[in-house]
Amino acid sequence: MSSHVSNRARVIPLRPVPDESAGPAPREPLWRDVVGDVLRRERLAQERTLKDVAESARISMPYLSELERGRKEASSEVLAAAAHALGLGLADLLALAHRRLARPAPSARPVPSARPVGSRPAPGRTEAQSRLGDIRLAA
Repeated sequence: MSSHVSNRARVIPLRPVPDESAGPAPREPLWRDVVGDVLRRERLAQERTLKDVAESARISMPYLSELERGRKEASSEVLAAAAHALGLGLADLLALAHRRLARPAPSARPVPSARPVGSRPAPGRTEAQSRLGDIRLAA
């Protein structure tokens, strides 16, 4: 009898091995889908048409439609133009998109609000800019 020891190294996974019985892991959203969703929600909240916003942003209506549906990746210049046409700054648009990405999981503990509950937004701000005050900051 010969005692043969295997030369195979033991592999230790760096990430936990997913439990296949629980189904596939949730997919990270694409940036273009998130930004497009924010653009569409803002446009609809203002009760404006694609044509109106596209003309104001000086981009084509079909292109704006494709941006809203997440079919196209927009340059920062196009995103800024679309944001400005909606009365937002580029930073406002990106903050709203970040807020959608950073929503805590239902089981996560809440993070204190960046603005005290019940406080009013600064005068002269749009509704979308006012909602930016609801962004949660993590320490």
